[in-house]
Amino acid sequence: MSDDRFEDESVAATSAATDIVDNKSEAERQRDEYLDSLQRLQADFENYRKRVARSSDDAATRAAGDLVAKLLPVLDAFDLAQAHFTNAQSDEAAALSQSRGLLLDTLAKEGLVRIDAVGVAFDPQIHDAVAHIDADAGEEQVIDGVLRAGYLWKGAVLRPAMVRVKG
Repeated sequence: MSDDRFEDESVAATSAATDIVDNKSEAERQRDEYLDSLQRLQADFENYRKRVARSSDDAATRAAGDLVAKLLPVLDAFDLAQAHFTNAQSDEAAALSQSRGLLLDTLAKEGLVRIDAVGVAFDPQIHDAVAHIDADAGEEQVIDGVLRAGYLWKGAVLRPAMVRVKG
């Protein structure tokens, strides 16, 4: 009888060991599933965080661009006043020129680029041609004069330059 009891205990032990191995395998499978889920969740959250930061930066850039666009008439007024005082040597003309320079420098540090070069090739992306002067046939179209300066804000056209084109 002791052999039967020993055999029963052996079968029970083997059965218990099999259950333990099965439970361990199931626990490892669940662990792996949870780990995969956690890693996907972390990646999704990181992507979300980057998307929100990029969206926030874009919104701030647009808001700053809108403010700068509202300041363009002020820059135009400075340009007209400076053109009026071109040959004047008064303190007012110097103050005007200095104020204009300070405003342009401050905005340039933030990303504003002035478009007002004469003699460069006409580019319809950044120039608005309002006048045309005939030239020799086959000549490239170049900017003959700038009637109103244009501006780029952080690489995007804020306002195209109003120009006279030759060619």
